[in-house]
Amino acid sequence: MTADLESLLRELAPQILGPLVRRYGGFDTCEDAVQEALLAASQQWPADGLPENPRGWLITVASRRRIEMLRSEAARLRREETVALMEPVSTASDVDDTLTLLFLCCHPALTAPSQIALTLRAVGGLTTGEIARAFLVPESTIGQRISRAKAKIKASSSGAEFRMPSSEELPDRLAAVLHVLYLIFNEGYTASSGESLHRVELSAEAIRLTRQLFERLPAEGEVAGLLALMLLTDARRPARVSPDGLLVPLPSQDRRLWNAEAVAEGTELISRTLRTAPVGPYQLQAAIAAVHDEAARAEDTDWRQILVLYELLETLAPGPMVSLNRIVAVAMVHGPQVGLEQLTAADPALASHHRLAAVRAHLLELAGEKEAAREAYRLAARLTLSLPEQRYLESRASG
Repeated sequence: MTADLESLLRELAPQILGPLVRRYGGFDTCEDAVQEALLAASQQWPADGLPENPRGWLITVASRRRIEMLRSEAARLRREETVALMEPVSTASDVDDTLTLLFLCCHPALTAPSQIALTLRAVGGLTTGEIARAFLVPESTIGQRISRAKAKIKASSSGAEFRMPSSEELPDRLAAVLHVLYLIFNEGYTASSGESLHRVELSAEAIRLTRQLFERLPAEGEVAGLLALMLLTDARRPARVSPDGLLVPLPSQDRRLWNAEAVAEGTELISRTLRTAPVGPYQLQAAIAAVHDEAARAEDTDWRQILVLYELLETLAPGPMVSLNRIVAVAMVHGPQVGLEQLTAADPALASHHRLAAVRAHLLELAGEKEAAREAYRLAARLTLSLPEQRYLESRASG
């Protein structure tokens, strides 16, 4: 399967699953039907050519498979089968069910980790391996979470309902939805594996869904904060890869290539939100991104302000990556040796993560310990599954 076809199928997957769940109910069997339709497309389209209406083709195939499943179910489903046969799913609907599907996956019967894993699979189109790398857990763990999540939705009394949550239900699901969108964006902005640094279809989809969420919930500060964070971060994407395909770190980027419109929109949004809403973790991350983006040159970056923001973030939402980023800010304010000392107490969950080795290498390089820095860069290169990051780290080791 070509990369273009894989990208198309990933984009269409939630657009097929949504109408099926809305029409037939039964998330687990509808998801199975969609997966079979995607598999059929991956086998037939390269040989037969792309159909005139790929979305309609997939809905038709998935709908037929779902009807076959209905026919094989017990007698209690006879009435549902009859209705389904009489009124097949329309392939011409312009309704975008992706946001509703997103909230369905964040069903209250599920644990937060299961909500996130299922949504990344069904809405974000990520593979089980990609989700596992985002969570820093084994792939088998994510597979089990997805299986249990589908089973719990099926067993729930409201599992077949396909609707946006009510105002009473919304708070319980919103935190998981925001986390899901955050992870989808991160996978698109820095792919955890493969040849490409970016997977623009994922980051663009995360921004699109977050915009939809913000339009419906404009008073929710963390929704606005997440949208601002995505805009301010994605604005740098045009400068992140050199003409010869190497990753370009933030200090070395040509800031003239940044998307000025996205920077302006994100800065205005986070500035307004911080004045009007209770402060949350996504708003603090957006504020950090805004400080970076406002600096005309890398040496103009206000690292003291960034350190204060990371200290607040670590209080509100402690985590290994937050601590690692705070240590970088500490090193930029107080010197690399202070940062290296704090790295010794880094979260054990990061012990085998390439980011920890890369940060250590950078700080060793700043401290003048060239040989130790080279070894750390080599270790980081061995640990990452992203080929652009690997090439960059190897270039630093040999430089």
